[in-house]
Amino acid sequence: MLRCLALSLAASVALSGLTAPTWAAEPAAPVAAPPPPNISVLTAEPRELVASVTVTGTLTPRETVTVGADVDGLRVRELLVDEGDEVKAGQVLARLETDMIDVNLARSASQVARAEAAIQQAKAAITEAEPASVEADASLKRTRALNDKGIVGQDVLDTRVSAAATAAARLASARQNVALSEADLAATRAERAELELRRSKAEIRAPTDGLVLRRVAQLGQIVSAAGGGLFEIARDGLVELDADVSETALGTIRKGEPAQVTAAGGIKTHGEVRLVSPRVEQASRLGRVRIALPKEATLRVGAFARAVIETDRSTGVTVPRTAVNTGPTGDFVQVVSNGVVATRTVTTGVSTGSAVEIRSGLQAGESVVAVAGTFVRDGDKVTPVPAETLETAEAKR
Repeated sequence: MLRCLALSLAASVALSGLTAPTWAAEPAAPVAAPPPPNISVLTAEPRELVASVTVTGTLTPRETVTVGADVDGLRVRELLVDEGDEVKAGQVLARLETDMIDVNLARSASQVARAEAAIQQAKAAITEAEPASVEADASLKRTRALNDKGIVGQDVLDTRVSAAATAAARLASARQNVALSEADLAATRAERAELELRRSKAEIRAPTDGLVLRRVAQLGQIVSAAGGGLFEIARDGLVELDADVSETALGTIRKGEPAQVTAAGGIKTHGEVRLVSPRVEQASRLGRVRIALPKEATLRVGAFARAVIETDRSTGVTVPRTAVNTGPTGDFVQVVSNGVVATRTVTTGVSTGSAVEIRSGLQAGESVVAVAGTFVRDGDKVTPVPAETLETAEAKR
C-alpha cells in the first residue's frame, strides 16, 4: 500500500515537471530621460514700426478775430451776415444809423465855407492895408528929410510917425486875422474829417478773411466801443485741435509730425503738429499740443476730437515687446538655437504697444523666447514650439 502511494506521487511530480513553464532571467530595461520642456518661440522678422501718441482735445479756431464797433451811440440798422458765413476782408458785416452824423456833416460844411470866407476877407484887408502902410512909411521919410532941413516942424514929423505906426499895425492885424481864419478852417476841416470817419465806421467790415463763428449784434441795438465785440471770426476759416498731453509723452512729440484726427461723428482728416507747448501745468502735469487741420466745412468748433500723432518710423528687425526684458546690463532677449537658450544683450529702437525694433544684437530669422526671462535661463535645453507671429496676434486683436 505504501509502495503504491509512493509511485503515484512520483508520477505526479514527473507529470508536473513536463507542463510547468520555465522562467528565464532577463536584464532590466533602462528608464528614458524626460524630453526638454516646451517653450514658445517667435522668429525675429524685418518690419516697419510706427511709434505714435494718442491725444484728445477740442476743436478750436487757430486765431479768433473779434469785430466790434469803433463808434458810440449808433443804432444797428442792418445785419448782412450770420453765423457760419464765409466772409472776405473788407466785406460789410453790419450797418449803423448815420442820421445824426449826416446832420453834423451838413453843419460842418457850412462852417468850412464860413472859415474860407473869413480867410478871403482877411486877405482883402491885407491887400488894403499894405499900400496904406507903404504910403505912410514914404511920407514919414520925406517929413524927416524936411525936418532935418528945418522946413517942417516937429509936430508934423510926429503926425507922420503916428500915421506910419497905425498903418503898420493895421497890416499886422490883417495878417493875424488870415492866420486865425486859416486855423479855424483847419479845425473845422478836422472836425469834418472826424465826422466822415465816424460815418465810414458806421459800416462794420471784416478785418480778414474767415468764418463767422458768432454774431452778437442785434437789429436796433445801440453799439458802444467799450461794449465788446459784435462778431467773432475764425481767421481764414482755419480750425485746429487743442489737445492735452501727459508730460511723459510731450517730450516725444515734435513740430511738423503728421497726425490722424477723428472728430465727433466719425469725421476723419489728416493734420500736422503746429505747436508743442514749452511748459507743463503743475496741477495736472499735462502739456498742450495744437494740431493744424485742413479747411473743411464739416469740422465744428468746440467739438471733441482724438488724434494719433506719429512720433517715429523705422524699418528693422522686430520682435514682440514681451520678448525683450531688462536686466542689470540693459535690454536682452533669449535666443533659442539647437534647443539651447542663450541670453543676448540687444539695443532697441522704435517701440510700439506690441513690438520693439532691435537695432543690434539680433539677426532676422533667429528664434527668440516669446516671453523673455520668465521660465528659462541661459544654457537651458528646451523644445521650441512656434508661437503666433506678431502680425497674426495683431490681426486677432
